[in-house]
Amino acid sequence: MIHLYFSKFLGTSLVAALILSVLPACNPKENSLSEREAGIAARESELVTLFSELIELKKSIEKEPLDTPSDLKEIAQSGKSDQCGNQSASKSGQPLTASADDKTMLGALEHVYLDPPGLEFSARIDSGARTSSVNALNIVEFERDGKPFVKFNLTNPQTGELIEVTRRLRRHVKIKERGDREAQRRPVVRMRVSVANINEQIDFTLENRSKFKHQVLIGRNLLNDLAVVDVSKKYTTLKTDTAEIGDKK
Repeated sequence: MIHLYFSKFLGTSLVAALILSVLPACNPKENSLSEREAGIAARESELVTLFSELIELKKSIEKEPLDTPSDLKEIAQSGKSDQCGNQSASKSGQPLTASADDKTMLGALEHVYLDPPGLEFSARIDSGARTSSVNALNIVEFERDGKPFVKFNLTNPQTGELIEVTRRLRRHVKIKERGDREAQRRPVVRMRVSVANINEQIDFTLENRSKFKHQVLIGRNLLNDLAVVDVSKKYTTLKTDTAEIGDKK
């Protein structure tokens, strides 16, 4: 009797378990919920993978060398003098230039020769700037034989007098400075620049750099593929020999 009762109870339990196992398959709402849970789990896995990739990318960026300070830092430090003097050279009298992967090593500040006007200026070397720029005053655009030109003044770094320069106008760029609501439209001209063993014709943006200590800013349009910058050094090259510049033209 007991055995029969136990058999009936076991049979009833098996039937109940079978019914419970079949019910989820017959319930579309529970099926939909399961699919959603599976989708959420897949998205969470994707997010974990993406987060890991971002961490690796951050580590690789932190290992790269920092760019040179911006002009804002130049303003803050313009009152500080260079304790090491205005120029450095080796004992043999040759420029202290180095080569890293066939590139010239330059400091944060260097003597550069511009033609025109055929003068040497103290320049800030900034790999963070896309285009080089020069302190231009009294900028006037005009046409000559149907072609655009621009006339402007550069300040002679030795005498302080203004020198008039006329160049072909190549294009305009729009630059938005901090605090300005509208971007400023500035002319671009091409001039020859020489620093260390580099002698190239590049584009210069004409702008009023009177608030900066250095009239010339050298950016990536000269540095790319030619030079690397060591911000801990200044004036690593001797002043330019104007006679040698004339021979390279």
